[in-house]
Amino acid sequence: MAEEMRSQRPVRQIPVDAYRRGDEFKIHLDLPGVDPDSIELTVENDVLSVWASRSWLPAEGDQVQITERAQGEVSRQLFLGQSLDRDHLTATCENGVLTITIPMVEQAKPRRVEVLHAGSTAMDDIQAHGHMSLESEAALSP
Repeated sequence: MAEEMRSQRPVRQIPVDAYRRGDEFKIHLDLPGVDPDSIELTVENDVLSVWASRSWLPAEGDQVQITERAQGEVSRQLFLGQSLDRDHLTATCENGVLTITIPMVEQAKPRRVEVLHAGSTAMDDIQAHGHMSLESEAALSP
């Protein structure tokens, strides 16, 4: 029933900032006035979905003069790249900002690749065996 109600009401898009910091991807979503317990966060395949609701009902006898603050439902869907570890994401809500942290998968982290010189023992090992011998690796290490 809640899904039916959601589909019948207009839903505003949540403002977002996203960036990479080291080996993590960070997403900040503005959710002012939203009860953190009402936030729904789901990951399905490559899609991160956030849904929340904010409402205010005047008390009986209130004489409302103006209502400018947005009320109702907000949502946002973000497509996650393959370099993100969906199984280990975390989310915190502080001062009306939902912060989602997603670590990078090991394969996506930058790594240094050693450049070998043609004619070296290490290069001969790779050509002959498909990998470098331990002796050649030790010789290359500082």
